Amino acid sequence: MKKILLCFVSVLFAISAMAQSEHLSFKGVPIDGTLDQYVAKMKAAGFTYLGQQDGTAILRGDFAGFKGCTVGVSTLKSVNVVSTIGVIFPSCDDWSSLEQNYDHLKSMLTEKYGQPSDVVERFQNGTPRDNNSRLHELFMDRCTWYTTFTTPKGDIQLSLQKGEYSSYFVLLKYYDKINTDTVRQQAMDDL
Repeated sequence: MKKILLCFVSVLFAISAMAQSEHLSFKGVPIDGTLDQYVAKMKAAGFTYLGQQDGTAILRGDFAGFKGCTVGVSTLKSVNVVSTIGVIFPSCDDWSSLEQNYDHLKSMLTEKYGQPSDVVERFQNGTPRDNNSRLHELFMDRCTWYTTFTTPKGDIQLSLQKGEYSSYFVLLKYYDKINTDTVRQQAMDDL
């Protein structure tokens, strides 16, 4: 009986260790490895490499049914381990399209990851009466619109953002738990 119990406990520890070593995936590719390794995997998945800026590789491609998305693959130079992926969906110039894209992605993410852990969708000064006013509130940073999904492998956050020159877009970010913790530990070691 002791052998069976010991065996059972060993299996539980092994399963727990495996679960903690799994990375969050983006387009079926685990968020892990160096920036160059990850970019190579994204190129193989059909993305076009556009260049690098401040430790972030910029790629373009189709994602989740949207054409021409911009993908940023981020790492901290001192660690050189990919920890965050950001997807900028095609920009919209009207609130209805922007909100429709956000709601569509939120619905798909909920179907895949379950109920969100946090949802904030509000205007600072009450809901504006029309779509142009809603867009203006986003432009003036008086609008907070995001949904977060927490998984054992990391967090995923969907949000509405403003860009340059009055462009507005949906942003989807993936934060791998293991590598984000590694980056955080490196920063803590600096303190």
